[in-house]
Amino acid sequence: MLPDVSVYTPGQVVEETGFSLDTLRYYERIGLLGRVGRNAAGQRRFTQDDVGWLGTLRCLRDTGMPIAEMLRFAELVRAGDHTIADRVALLEAHDRRVEEQVANLREKQRAVQAKIGYYRDVADLPQCEPLGARR
Repeated sequence: MLPDVSVYTPGQVVEETGFSLDTLRYYERIGLLGRVGRNAAGQRRFTQDDVGWLGTLRCLRDTGMPIAEMLRFAELVRAGDHTIADRVALLEAHDRRVEEQVANLREKQRAVQAKIGYYRDVADLPQCEPLGARR
């Protein structure tokens, strides 16, 4: 958890968000992250709002939202409250895709669990002695 200060170093943001410095620079360059402020020496300084927004981007990325959709979402957010309905529609479509991914993973998990059960059953069979091990 970040300390309660008004600005954060890139290193602190990397630690908090799990994004690499390269990813932070990339997100800023393509417009996913707004212009990051800089101190007198020209070093990036992130605000709490930046960190919060990066948390949203982390969630969207981790759930498989393509960069193009993330950019569209960012555009809608920056455009103002009159885009809330569009944001909801975009997020609902993404949520449906996430739900499909979860269902697919659950199905695969059931297959893995069945295989585990099979191998546990096989392991419970009496072991054959290796040849030449008789007493």
